[in-house]
Amino acid sequence: MTDEKFAGAVWPGAPYPLGASWDGNGVNFALFSEHATRVELCLFDRTGVEEIRRVALHERTDQVWHCYLPDARPGLLYGYRVYGPYDPKAGHRFNPHKVLVDPYAKGLVWGFEWNDAHFGYRPGDSQADLSFNDADNARWALKSKVIEAAFTWHDDRRLAIPWHETIIYELHVRGFTLRHPAVPQELRGTYAGLASEPVIEYLQRLGVTAIELMPVHTAVDEPHLVRKGLRNYWGYNSIGFFAPDIRYSATGVPEDEFKSMVKALHAAGIEVILDVVYNHTAEGDQLGPTLSFRGIDNSAYYRLLPERNDRYMDYTGCGNTLNMTHPRVLQLIMDSLRYWALEMHVDGFRFDLASALARELHAVDRLGAFFDIIHQDPVLSQVKLIAEPWDVGEGGYQVGNFPVGWTEWNGKYRDVTRRFWKGEPGWVGELASRLAGSSDLYERSGRRPYASINFVTAHDGFTLHDLVSYNAKHNEANQEGNRDGEEHNDSWNCGWEGPTDLAHVRLLRAQQRRNFLATLFLSQGVPMLCAGDEMGRTQHGNNNAYCQDNEISWLDWDLGEEQRALQAFVADLIALRKRHPLFRRRNFFQGRPLQGGTLKDIVWLNCHGEEMTDDAWRQPNALCLAMFMAGEALGESDAHGKPIADANFLILINAQADDVTFRLPSYHGSGRWHALVDTSAASGVPDAAPMAQPNAVYRLAGRALALFREESA
Repeated sequence: MTDEKFAGAVWPGAPYPLGASWDGNGVNFALFSEHATRVELCLFDRTGVEEIRRVALHERTDQVWHCYLPDARPGLLYGYRVYGPYDPKAGHRFNPHKVLVDPYAKGLVWGFEWNDAHFGYRPGDSQADLSFNDADNARWALKSKVIEAAFTWHDDRRLAIPWHETIIYELHVRGFTLRHPAVPQELRGTYAGLASEPVIEYLQRLGVTAIELMPVHTAVDEPHLVRKGLRNYWGYNSIGFFAPDIRYSATGVPEDEFKSMVKALHAAGIEVILDVVYNHTAEGDQLGPTLSFRGIDNSAYYRLLPERNDRYMDYTGCGNTLNMTHPRVLQLIMDSLRYWALEMHVDGFRFDLASALARELHAVDRLGAFFDIIHQDPVLSQVKLIAEPWDVGEGGYQVGNFPVGWTEWNGKYRDVTRRFWKGEPGWVGELASRLAGSSDLYERSGRRPYASINFVTAHDGFTLHDLVSYNAKHNEANQEGNRDGEEHNDSWNCGWEGPTDLAHVRLLRAQQRRNFLATLFLSQGVPMLCAGDEMGRTQHGNNNAYCQDNEISWLDWDLGEEQRALQAFVADLIALRKRHPLFRRRNFFQGRPLQGGTLKDIVWLNCHGEEMTDDAWRQPNALCLAMFMAGEALGESDAHGKPIADANFLILINAQADDVTFRLPSYHGSGRWHALVDTSAASGVPDAAPMAQPNAVYRLAGRALALFREESA
């Protein structure tokens, strides 16, 4: 094909902005490739099947190839063919027989099908990835789309809810609403479904302040899953960092539908946080397909082994790692983040395997260029930044080591909370640190308690229901012989594996769920609830349901009495947390009297009402603890500088099987303790809401938690 066969002018255009940009008159196209020798812009008909024009990009400025089409309009489908050496041992995998996704495409049209033509090498060839595949993939490739960016936001803007007031709810766009009976059928499983009135009303009743969406960047399903009749349901296999996945769109215009969703959630006082995957792409290792980055400039976009440029550094477990040491790759990620913050109005980001982003050479660098750039960025430094502070490489576990301005998924909180409540001795000291906001992890770097994103469960692993129902994973549905998924879950099935009609087991499981939830919402830091845990969602023991786009993963909204009671318990806990600033402190406890008072801001007590000694902390079998928090000694001010005070609270924790009698302390001569929560009660609330007199005792059931508020006479 040659340009002369097609009508329409071609102007030189500009190297910036990258991607396809509609300016009201025409479209500018700009693509970075450092090592390419020729680039062609391929235009497709509206079906995305027939290639109707190729335009050679003759202009090249600062390694950016560009042109301007004055006759082009929004809705145009396009891709690129990039020429250059196919020399894997030198790090180059150019193949012009592959139509490639624009890394900056803001719209991607589905229609993608797996075909051997997507691979730059000949699958099955004895030379493997060193062979060359001249089959054309245009018919089956993802097509980039020129979009119209205009949208009527009115006065919408990021909500900027303070971190210490934030309550996160992690959910999947599709799975959350696909079975919701009150959501119109045509909207289920979509952005519009999340913006529907029944969903927003539910989130408001529950009381969460932010939803954290599992990946919505356009992703593709791995071919081995497709062959099994499965798909990458979670979406951690991105190929388009600017384009919302059209498979979650009810209208076929996902960029506008996503914006409408954000606008509706903001109007309801709910922030939107995106789970983003910038550590790797869907192109996998050397035997993966050539869909975009690999064919545009493999050695620029990916980390290659120094001694073998035909192989990839893999800190992600997914075959490749994006090359954060290259300025254009860093620019790509920063431009993507700014696009979602400025154009899509999202409130923050959770970075998957964030340690991989910090690897300047091999070691994780706490002051990597990525963090430096974000810290000084006037836009991104003001949004919520959450790190998953680990990757699969050596030294990748970095909980507590991210810089100021970042919060972290606190994996240590998850682990110790699970171990303690299953009755494993030796963890009472660390549990106390986690309850109090993990100052041992975050204070040394100048961060606050809200740097800790506390969670017991997340999308990856057991649900809360399964955490107390299974000792072992049951991942047979993944068709990998139950070999996949985490082996060590710190779970406990309460004496029976899986579903049971045994009343005592069911009661204990319900109590354990309340224990975990009460611990989560009464801890200092930012609580994160995994969607469905408040209603007893089960994955039937599957702790790696990434490929299960079915009833295993979807929320079931047909709830029984026990599930509705758990929902009410969670909503009450969240409301309690919101009412009392003591549970969402902005500063760490000091363990000493504040502001000239005599009352310590926190006191750790044994069951006799005595302050814990060093010997008591070292007791290897300790499974009981009391935590006194003085609201009178909060030592904080409101937005107008006025001192904030709260009631005093006492948390009693008993993880042993037998009942324990706690003596309640008396810090006021006339003080009395009002029981607000007792997880041994079916509702989580003591039936009579007893008022205990000073120096009274309280008999706490085995494996239970109780919360008291001190009342002045």
